[in-house]
Amino acid sequence: MTVHFIGAGPGAADLMTLRGRDLIAACPVCLYAGSLVPPEVLTWCPPDAARIDTASLTLDEIVAAMAEAHAAGRDVARLHSGDPSVFSAMAEQMRRLDALGIPYRVTPGVPAFAAAAAALNHELTVPAVGQTVVLTRTSARATPMPPGEDLATLGRSRATIVLHLAVQRIEDVVAELVPNYGEDCPVAVVANASRADELVLRGTLATIAAQVRAAGIRRTAVIIAGRVLTAESFPDSHLYSPNRCR
Repeated sequence: MTVHFIGAGPGAADLMTLRGRDLIAACPVCLYAGSLVPPEVLTWCPPDAARIDTASLTLDEIVAAMAEAHAAGRDVARLHSGDPSVFSAMAEQMRRLDALGIPYRVTPGVPAFAAAAAALNHELTVPAVGQTVVLTRTSARATPMPPGEDLATLGRSRATIVLHLAVQRIEDVVAELVPNYGEDCPVAVVANASRADELVLRGTLATIAAQVRAAGIRRTAVIIAGRVLTAESFPDSHLYSPNRCR
């Protein structure tokens, strides 16, 4: 028996990987966060599969459901929104499974920041403008950030910065970024990326907070800040240079 941690993607069911879809179809138990995983994904479960919404469950309760399936010899599809490698709370589940001797594997998914970039029709690494992307969050309503990972410190590089789980405190985010990026720095906020109700806001650090509040965005949104968002004059990538293979 195996627990399969599966990236369910940012929201659109057709952005699920083929491997993830096939694993869901093969597992007699499916654990998913009903508040984040689209219901269309559950249509791939076997007709008699046990579907367990983990949105209101504690970590102990989630692991207990996995352990019960393990005792019965039943594979588990454990769905996480986006890609489970970032901000998925997968690590603590794995730690519990290791202690119980329950095997697991991971299947990646499309991360929210990638879906947000796609919604913007933009590359986040533009030659000579920005070649580094910082993925981070803030500590409000969550575990504290480690020392040195606050926005003021991370922003010193002026790299493109992507914030998850932070739109609720957009004013604080702006205040922490402005000293390094400047009020005129381009910003985009993408809510519900890839879903039917996707909403894209574009502005600067000086204007984005008011736009977010006016749109009523409170959750399921990604903030992207950096000069790459409006870059127009930049060299072609060396990847296609005629001198590359010489």
